[in-house]
Amino acid sequence: MQDFGDILDNHVLLVAVIACLVAQLSKLLVELTKNRKFNLRVLVTTGGMPSSHSALVTALAVGVGQTVGWASPEFAIAAIFAVIVMYDAAGVRQAAGKQARILNQIIDELLIQGKEFNEERLKELLGHTPFQVIVGLGLGIAISCLAAPAYY
Repeated sequence: MQDFGDILDNHVLLVAVIACLVAQLSKLLVELTKNRKFNLRVLVTTGGMPSSHSALVTALAVGVGQTVGWASPEFAIAAIFAVIVMYDAAGVRQAAGKQARILNQIIDELLIQGKEFNEERLKELLGHTPFQVIVGLGLGIAISCLAAPAYY
């Protein structure tokens, strides 16, 4: 049970999770501002502004750099991990979302023609725009820097 207590004492992990939660809560505010409705679903969906993936991995990498050192192998691992996650969020997953949108259009056209199709519609909002990733990156850096005094 002490191991679980050690996890809760890991400031880098806690700050990264807080950055992710702040990003997710920010999506609720963006939705409220943009569409004038309170949609709790945005708290558990992928995609949207800002990227919580980017906020999480950036806060993690910055936290590792702050605690272990910017020249450490641990920071190198965290930084490379962050770059891969952000590239995936803005690149691969964004492309998959575009493909899903096109496939859904094809399905809609088939249904208009009266053909039966039993599959569910594909989820279109999978990834992030580069701007959403950059905002998440900035949020992760800011939260990690604000929490820096907690490391010492």
